[in-house]
Amino acid sequence: MPNIHSSINFALVNIPVTMNPIIRNNDTSFNQLHEKCGSRINYVKYCPKCKIKIKEQEIIKGYEYEQDKYIVFKKEELEKLKPENDKEIDIISFVPLKEIDPIYFEKSYDIDAVGKGKAYFLFCEALKKSNLVALAKTVIGNKFYYCILRFNAQNIILTTLYFHEEVNIHKDEFNIKIDDKELNLAIQLISSLKGKFEPSKYKDEYQDNIKQAIEDKIDGKTIKAKRKSNKKQISDLMEALEKSLKSK
Repeated sequence: MPNIHSSINFALVNIPVTMNPIIRNNDTSFNQLHEKCGSRINYVKYCPKCKIKIKEQEIIKGYEYEQDKYIVFKKEELEKLKPENDKEIDIISFVPLKEIDPIYFEKSYDIDAVGKGKAYFLFCEALKKSNLVALAKTVIGNKFYYCILRFNAQNIILTTLYFHEEVNIHKDEFNIKIDDKELNLAIQLISSLKGKFEPSKYKDEYQDNIKQAIEDKIDGKTIKAKRKSNKKQISDLMEALEKSLKSK
């Protein structure tokens, strides 16, 4: 859904913007075929009680509150339940980015100014100088979100957040005593592997293999399995750390 029209409510300042999803799916798309004849499979919406195919306009939404018992919602009724800030990005507060665990990040959008409004660029500069991100709420499609707005290079990025009840974190209680020598070796190993985050260098090896396999199959070539390195597992922790460090 490109070019979603919205506006940022910064106190009494209204900033018209457009939103565009930043991430695109890089996965190779396959169709499902009938193995016997190679024909593409069709999906039919079918009512087992009436034993007929159903058209899209004949489908309504129902919530199953008991087995096989539903309460029905019409489209107009669901529209009435949308929050007031539908189609707007309503800023609640400003917080340091480091206070937000990345586990809450869901999907990011590029936020662009509509026209040449000064307010957008003022807001960008204010976010940049303050070193804070804006915590806001909005509705995208039919879903309500909390989100953050942050300055990135020359524009604003909106990232939707998962709700706390959606995040399932298992907390372990550590009762194991850590040996100082083992800890020092682990820290040395981390230091030896220290580098920079360079996303342009990270390639989807599986998708690259699939795309190459598609070309090979078109050319009538046989698909060969990729060689996998056999790593010897070392059960002794100290020995594993020492050998790992030596290899680096």
